[in-house]
Amino acid sequence: MTIPGLGKFKTWLTGNVEADATNAVMYDRTLVWMALGLAVIGFVMVTSASMSVAQSTVQNPFNFAIRDAVYLLVCFLLSLITLRIPMSFWLRYSNAMLLAAIMMLVIVLFVGNSVNGASRWVSLGPLRIQPAELSKLSFFCYLSSYLVRKVEEVRNNFWGFCKPMGVMIVLAVLLLAQPDLGTVIVLFVTTLALLFLAGAKLWQFLAIISCGIFSVCVLIVTEPYRMRRVTSFMDPWQDPYGSGYQLSQSLIAIGRGTFMGQGLGNSVQKLAYLPEAHTDFIFSILAEELGYFGVVLVLAMVFFVAFRAMIIGRRALQLNQRFSGFLACAIGIWFSFQAFVNVGAVAGILPTKGLTLPLISYGGSSLIVVSTAIVLLLRIDYELRLVKAQAFVRSPK
Repeated sequence: MTIPGLGKFKTWLTGNVEADATNAVMYDRTLVWMALGLAVIGFVMVTSASMSVAQSTVQNPFNFAIRDAVYLLVCFLLSLITLRIPMSFWLRYSNAMLLAAIMMLVIVLFVGNSVNGASRWVSLGPLRIQPAELSKLSFFCYLSSYLVRKVEEVRNNFWGFCKPMGVMIVLAVLLLAQPDLGTVIVLFVTTLALLFLAGAKLWQFLAIISCGIFSVCVLIVTEPYRMRRVTSFMDPWQDPYGSGYQLSQSLIAIGRGTFMGQGLGNSVQKLAYLPEAHTDFIFSILAEELGYFGVVLVLAMVFFVAFRAMIIGRRALQLNQRFSGFLACAIGIWFSFQAFVNVGAVAGILPTKGLTLPLISYGGSSLIVVSTAIVLLLRIDYELRLVKAQAFVRSPK
């Protein structure tokens, strides 16, 4: 039995290249609209969530909204440039990008600006750059290029498996010095997932995961503020005005959202009750103002972006374009896992971590890096469609 419209839905969901080749569509329309939709929702929510804190700090309720709009404009201009750069360029200079990221992580330890006890930003005039965000994309480009050269060694040799983990440990040490455990966890999980996709043996994962869990536990126990985060996450109501304050206010915001929300701009928790309402905890304000409907919509859009990234990666690997394939998969895993950690922390499912919600939270470095990753997906998809279109034209009638 054939279901009417099922073929069109599958084409929309998976980006069927053969169908698009006949219509000369050379970009992934669904990915573009989903990314633009998330960016628009993010701008609206940043504007709504930041008005109170902006008024109290700089006497301009639209301060963060204006800065976010500038960052979006910068992202758009950079996207026009990035879209024209072939993937061979990223493969060729992946090692140089990683070295530059490591140098910036070192520099931030000496000249970085400290915010809430963490030195993670470098000021360049009116702009502040967060090297930790740049290190994610740089490392994933390096890891993808390494798998192009050493995929057989990764599959058959434990040393081949350990080499990229060693590079990740170097980044982890520099990130923990800031400190930034959240980025380390994102790098660790994405690296393991990508090595698994490359065909590494299961026992290697069990050994590395065991070491990783042990290391995270040691890092938590040795830092009092991390221990407080874990205990407050387990029962925020035990100390609702102390260590559990931020999470308890976040849960109050989510609870007030009900099904349809309080209405855009009608959040109470953003009025100096919930700290970091426009950055790490913007999802709480979104849930309060847009309700269950808005939460499901945003999470569905995040899922489709990550899903399309994995589809593009699989298609590239099938065409033996390994660098593009591994990089697309890394972006999909990174995007989805970071969103999962952010939402989990906001909802009290996971301990609080300083990770933004991709394309939604306020933050120039995060927005620029994530938008660049999305444009790289579009470039990979364009090159794949170009190959398919050329094969389609050359095929005999």
